[in-house]
Amino acid sequence: MRELKEKIMSEGIVLSEHVLKVDSFLNHQMDPVLMKKIGEAFAEKFRDKKITKVITIESSGIGPALMTAYELGVPLIFARKRKSLTLNSDLYISKVYSFTKQEESEITISRKFIDCSDSVLIIDDFLANGQAALGLIDMIQQAKAQVVGIGIVIEKAFQDGGRILRERGIKVESLAQIASLSDGKVRFVEEALAK
Repeated sequence: MRELKEKIMSEGIVLSEHVLKVDSFLNHQMDPVLMKKIGEAFAEKFRDKKITKVITIESSGIGPALMTAYELGVPLIFARKRKSLTLNSDLYISKVYSFTKQEESEITISRKFIDCSDSVLIIDDFLANGQAALGLIDMIQQAKAQVVGIGIVIEKAFQDGGRILRERGIKVESLAQIASLSDGKVRFVEEALAK
């Protein structure tokens, strides 16, 4: 997606060989025009899958997931990382380890929002090691629902998450695939393949 790659190049900050900071447009402050285009792109890639729900994890995935759900005309569910007084029983629960935050979170979704009749699309902002996606897949499988695919805004293709998910036979569509963050520069997969 050209607009996304341009935004990464102009506003993304490489903090290390593993960390890209995109908080000016994706996961702290959001660019609503870009979010709309991201939602349109994911809807186009998955429109033929008869999706009934879009799922993400709070909080950075909510923007792109909401716009995707809007474009598909289906509800968005976000897995919660924090305990809530109103969400305390009859839950699907999974554990997710965040390498960025160096902590494990218990994520939850109310059982009343997903069941065996659902065809679910997972949307998230980043894919690195695949832990968030695997946690969501676990809860979708607990509900006996079908995972129809995963849409990722930015995939760190130099980490294992994409390979792990694709080896499971899951359709993974990433709008930007990063081959490397070395030397403080963002290199996209297509650039690395062209060399």
